[in-house]
Amino acid sequence: MAEQQLRIKVEGMTCTGCEGHVVEALEDVGAKQVSANFRKGEVKFTVDESGELSRFSEAIAKTDYNPGEVEILTADATELGVEGDYDLLIIGSGGSAFSAAIKAVEHGARVAMIERETVGGTCVNIGCVPSKTMLRAGEINHLASKNPFDGLNTLAGKVDLASLVGQKNTLVDDMRYKKYEGLVDDYGFDLIRGEAKFIDEKTVEVNGRQLTAQSFLIGTGASPLIPNITGLEEVDYLTSTSLLQLKELPKRIAVIGSGYIAMELGQLMHNLGAQVTLMQRSERLLKEYDPEISEAVTTFIQEQGIELVTGATYEKVEEVDGVKRIHIVVNGEKRIIEAEQLLIAAGRRPNTSALNLEAAGVEVGQRGEVIIGDDLRTSNKRIFAAGDVTNGPQFVYVAAYQGGIVADNAVGGLNRKSDLSTVPGVTFTNPGIATVGLTEAQAKNKGYEVKTSVLPLDAVPRALVNRETTGVFKLVADATNHKILGAHVVAENAGDVIYAATLAVKFGLTVEDIRESLAPYLTMAEGLKLAALTFDKDVNKLSCCAG
Repeated sequence: MAEQQLRIKVEGMTCTGCEGHVVEALEDVGAKQVSANFRKGEVKFTVDESGELSRFSEAIAKTDYNPGEVEILTADATELGVEGDYDLLIIGSGGSAFSAAIKAVEHGARVAMIERETVGGTCVNIGCVPSKTMLRAGEINHLASKNPFDGLNTLAGKVDLASLVGQKNTLVDDMRYKKYEGLVDDYGFDLIRGEAKFIDEKTVEVNGRQLTAQSFLIGTGASPLIPNITGLEEVDYLTSTSLLQLKELPKRIAVIGSGYIAMELGQLMHNLGAQVTLMQRSERLLKEYDPEISEAVTTFIQEQGIELVTGATYEKVEEVDGVKRIHIVVNGEKRIIEAEQLLIAAGRRPNTSALNLEAAGVEVGQRGEVIIGDDLRTSNKRIFAAGDVTNGPQFVYVAAYQGGIVADNAVGGLNRKSDLSTVPGVTFTNPGIATVGLTEAQAKNKGYEVKTSVLPLDAVPRALVNRETTGVFKLVADATNHKILGAHVVAENAGDVIYAATLAVKFGLTVEDIRESLAPYLTMAEGLKLAALTFDKDVNKLSCCAG
């Protein structure tokens, strides 16, 4: 076999004497050119013969140090500290950026991060954190005004939206510091304020200053996409960012779009007391999901009193005396939707227009997204991209996962691949919507012979005691070997439930594995087991907990 360079992270080395013990142990099992570094907590070496690589970790373990897994370094591994101002220069400061920066520093790299606006990116500032705390407030207000239990006399007063937003902003400021800004000094990388643009493949300019690096990460995220509708540019509309800063609750709000952002923020406004209309071009809500999921979501939206308009064609938007008027055509009939506020939630676009990527030889797609391989390299192998700017799954946990891979590949000398085959997705409405793996249609398109199980939520005991039974569990399995290919849930706490399903899909668990597991009674997660039982049984004819 060809010579390979390997690395093992080692915990417990505290001095040069420790290094000597590790070097000797590895040489005894065939390692060559062994170099240990107790400060970095690692050892590098080469091998030129075949054999189980695990023997090297086992040899270190016998010296009473704690080894990690054996890592194979690539032939073009970066030699740190040799070329340019930095080993890794990161544009953006969100989930992918901080994940990459922290891991790159741990590799011993010189790292800088460039941010033109607020540190922390979308999630903590204007996305996940502020929206979810406001959603929780909306749920509490809704339950106070309307609950499903006889004998409970709850009442919701007028919502003080300014106070809610102030409390939300305090939480955002606190989390931004603890999870982002405060980590800059802790890990010792540079934070540069300003807008970056590429001058060439190894140089960016920030505030008139040119910086060079051996590798770059583009982690600039995405922004709300504004559709091309006549008159829209003349109307004072809201985006997901500005809606979360409103100080007064509108009487009516219309929403263009019906994806996860539109549904979450639409339900938030409804739960706080506004009249909400969701509008979309497609005839079916969530058309990329299985029909059973779409039907359940459509049902709960309409049951809650949110107006849903599908199959809409937008003619124009105008504002008359402070009222927005959205002119649409539905089934050949003209309609006008009126509202005091208009939210645009029609998707997001990658933030690449200011980067001058052409100068760096970085290829982008039709929507401006950075095109990457599964190693997260762009068309310029020294430049990487991760997160929303690549137009992949727009979740902060995906961005963070990819950022770690970038650091390992860019400065760690590895050749890790990004695997997004089992990414769970959650929409934080109530009930929630969660999905992982393949839908039934996707599985069939991939050539699987498929069997499915569909369990209405009124068959789940937790939903019955909650008195909230609109929803569904659906499992998609390989009919040949019974492995779970996908799981799709509409239920309260669906986001918590889907993690167990993610593990089932990722590690190839079967329908029988789920059936034979013990599911805690009166939890929503029990729905997964009941759905597994539903492949062959009518769970309505089983006693509680019976499998």
